[in-house]
Order: sequence, then structure tokens, then C-alpha cells
Amino acid sequence: MSTSHEYDVVVVGAGTAGCYAAATVAREGLDVAIVERKTAEEAGHIACGDALKGADAFPEAIPKSQIEGAFTNTGVDHGRFEIPQEDTVLDIPVPGELAVIDRWEYGRLLIEGAESAGVDFHYDTVVQDVTQDDGGTVTGIRGTHKGDVVTYDADVVVDGAGSLSLLQDKTDFSNATFDTNVSYSQFCSAYREIVEVPEPVEWDDALVFKPTERAAGYLWYFPRTETTINAGLGFQMNEEPMKLVDDLRRDLRHRPEFEGATVTDKLGAALPTRRPYDSAVAPGFLAAGDSAGHVNPTTGGGIAGAAYAGTYAGEQAVKAISEGDVGEENLWRYNERVMDHFGARYAGLDVYNILSTAVDVDDLMGLLASLPGEKLAEALYSGTTSFGPTLLAKTVKDSYGYWGQILHFYKTKNLADDLMQHYGRYPGRPEALDVWQEERDRLMDDIYAVTGAEPKY
Repeated sequence: MSTSHEYDVVVVGAGTAGCYAAATVAREGLDVAIVERKTAEEAGHIACGDALKGADAFPEAIPKSQIEGAFTNTGVDHGRFEIPQEDTVLDIPVPGELAVIDRWEYGRLLIEGAESAGVDFHYDTVVQDVTQDDGGTVTGIRGTHKGDVVTYDADVVVDGAGSLSLLQDKTDFSNATFDTNVSYSQFCSAYREIVEVPEPVEWDDALVFKPTERAAGYLWYFPRTETTINAGLGFQMNEEPMKLVDDLRRDLRHRPEFEGATVTDKLGAALPTRRPYDSAVAPGFLAAGDSAGHVNPTTGGGIAGAAYAGTYAGEQAVKAISEGDVGEENLWRYNERVMDHFGARYAGLDVYNILSTAVDVDDLMGLLASLPGEKLAEALYSGTTSFGPTLLAKTVKDSYGYWGQILHFYKTKNLADDLMQHYGRYPGRPEALDVWQEERDRLMDDIYAVTGAEPKY
């Protein structure tokens, strides 16, 4: 049996990017559907650290008032870095408003917000292919619903299907600028448990980070409430997952506040730890959120970026459809808005991620312990920091043996600044992308030379 549907826009994935994209389209009066592989009961249940930076700002398509019921801890105001190699703990200020959320409840409220905007939801539907016309324009998707074939014809398809999206494997991008320079080495696996502890933790106002026993990842403890903790870890995909999960379990056993705790939920996922895609558009096609690398590559935070990317994708889809032209050039403005809002910053942050892959874990922890806390916070969240020669000299003087690593950081920071400035000159049309990429790649060669890291792209 086969069923066909026709919509102005079809969105794949009921996550943050997908719901904001679809709600944006629906509020403009167009017909839009979200196709989701999970059941209606499971939709919104996604592995996540539950920490949200930028909690004060959400696009209006689904306003904050509709989702703030999922905000379980708005009292967090700083990061707490545990560095056992240095026998120290760093309390680091985090710029902007923070919150910890219940991700499943957030997902449910997000879907309710999209439904109230007029979005149709099609659950239990597994996308298996993308349809394109003879010129390469994407015209829809094909999948199965409870064993039956189902097709969706649309003027625009929005890919909100998450990391390593199947849609991108199935789409022919040979005549488009869409970024296909994607590999597993640019992605991270994440695993988290929701843990109920018997007594309130002392650090319920902090996001707690701790390195794993190898440089490939970090542990986190994010307090949803005083007694409900999101405990997890992230690690590069080329590492052995069970060995790193053992790191988490070992640490949980040795933390007195977790004695007598119970685990109520376990979940894992993949997420990008890379720069945003150079281009996330093709004729009739836009990608947003994790499926386009719209994640802070140093922290893994992706909710705010996905909300805005989804909104921009929806707005550009509406504009293109209203003008009767869904070609790449008419969708290009979406790329520009992403790069202008957060893409350049995330590209700069990726430089620090690259640096971390080339530094021994003990040296990395020594570097973190030596840097002024506010400068480290700036680097981790804004992509740059005001770390000039005078402060460099003072930090080296006070660093107790890590002057080489600090000088290394200073040189890397300057290169990250150069890269961000180049992203500020992102081209205004597809035809200019090649020239822009050539200069960007030259800057990346300098970054690899200074950091000693293996090329990531």
C-alpha cells in the first residue's frame, strides 16, 4: 500500500531546528508537515546534556513562554571545572543566561508549540530516500509508515534529522554548493544518565565539567534540580565508547554525593563537534541544527543555535516559495544569516577543539588551570578572548611550568581571531564560495601548523 502527501514544506525531524522551521512556515500560512520516526509518545525524548545557554532568547515562532515549563533550574550561573591532574577546581563565569531543562518535557512543549502554529505531525515514519527532478532540485522524500510506503511532495525540504543525516547520503549534491566535506572524525558520541541522588548537591548552581582519563572527552554533571542530575560524557567517535562509559561509572562510584543514587533514564546520541557547514542549502533543500553542524564544538550546546537556524530556514523557504524560485541562489541568504549570527563564532571555537586534539591531557589540564577564568570562559563561549601581550606575560610568570602551553594557546587564539574575521566576509552569492573557501583553507593550514593537529577537514 502507498500513500502520497503534498505540502509546501516538509521538515524531517521533530527536534528544535525542525519544530522552529515548521512553526515559522506555518505562521506564514503555508502548509507544512514534520515527519518524525518516533512515536507520538517518544517524540522529543532526545539524549542531551540539558544545559541551555541563551535561555533568555528564543525566536517568536515558538516563544519562550510556551517552553519555559521545561526549565527546571534557572539558578545555574557558572561553570565548575574539576581538574584532578592539578588537584584544583575552577569556578568560571559563563556569559549570558543559563538554565538546565528537562529535555523530554522541553521536546513535548516544543511539539505542542509547533502544533498550535498549524504544523501537521506524521509520526512513526522512517525516511528512506530523497526525490529530485532531472535538474537536481529536491522535490520531496519517500519513506515507510508502519510498513507502508509513503511519499511527500514539497517545494522545499528542511533537513532537521540530526547528525550524519540520512537525507544527505541520499541527495545528489553534485550541482550544488552544499557542504559534503563531512566525516565521522568531526563528530562526537554522547551518553547520559538521569540520576536521582538522596540529598541535595552542593553545586546545584553550577555546570560541572571533568576530563575523562584520556583526552578524547569530558564528563559532565548538570543539576536539573538539587537532587536530579544529568550525568554524562562526550567523546570523539574514533574512541571506544564502552571504555569511556566506564570512566563515567567509575567517577559516579567515587563521588560521595551519588552514594545510594538511582538511575531513571539512559540515552545516547551523536553530535557534531565541527565548524558549521560551509553551505547548508541546495535547490529545494535546507539543513538546520545538528544536521548542518550548528553546535558549539567546545561544549556541545546546540539548542539555541538550532532554534535560530530553524527559524532562518523557515523564513527563507517561505520567501523562496512566494517568489516561485527555490533554487540555491534564492536560498543562499539563509547561509549568510547563520554565519552572521553564530556560524563565525562556532568556526572560531572549532579552532580550540582542534588544539585540544593535539595536546596531552595533563598539559591541557595544566593550561586550563593556568588561564584566568574569565579569559577561559570567553574562549569557550565567544570564540575569542582579550588575551593580549601584557596579560600573556603575567600569566606565563604565574603559570608554574606551563608557559609553553600558554604561549601555544596565545598563538592559537590569534589564528582563531583571523579565522573569525574571515567568516565575517562570508560571500553573498554561491558563485563566490570557492574563492572564500580557498582563503579559509589557507588559514586552516596555519592553524594545523601551529597546533600540530591532524587536519580535521
